[in-house]
Amino acid sequence: MAVPQNKQELISAINLNFEKLIKELNSIPADLAEEKTMNGHVKGTQMSVCNLASYLLGWNELVLKWLEKDAARQVIDFPESGFKWNELGKLAQKFYGDYEGLEFSSLLEKLTDAKKKIVQIIENKDNHELYEQAWHAQWSMGRMIQFNTSSPYSNARIRLRKWLKMQRQAQ
Repeated sequence: MAVPQNKQELISAINLNFEKLIKELNSIPADLAEEKTMNGHVKGTQMSVCNLASYLLGWNELVLKWLEKDAARQVIDFPESGFKWNELGKLAQKFYGDYEGLEFSSLLEKLTDAKKKIVQIIENKDNHELYEQAWHAQWSMGRMIQFNTSSPYSNARIRLRKWLKMQRQAQ
């Protein structure tokens, strides 16, 4: 799918990539979702499907935090307070820990809710606000949202499908 250039394309990309991803995630048995047999977000590490869902949820919650701070005209500490853009592996580990202990089904519910909230916020913005001005560095708000929602959904689905194929081969 092409990079979204406007509000409608952004909403479509988020919804389409999420629908494909959540279908895959819902097909994973809960007990298998906790096995740390997938390549992690940090080179040389292993993670579980639950960790992958936690990672996506963490980024979605972070996008919501950015949007809430923006609406309140507060300074946004990109990507997250205490983290720099070159420390995303450490941020991924934080997200795993933030949602550790949640059942897989609860993670998926929270992820779905966060995605819905992001889409609702986008729907209440105009194209100018989303795409016609810089929001963080040279990036527009719409592009920053896309970088941290629809793109990771697509990447996670690719990672998940590769992992599922390896699981089937191992049986």
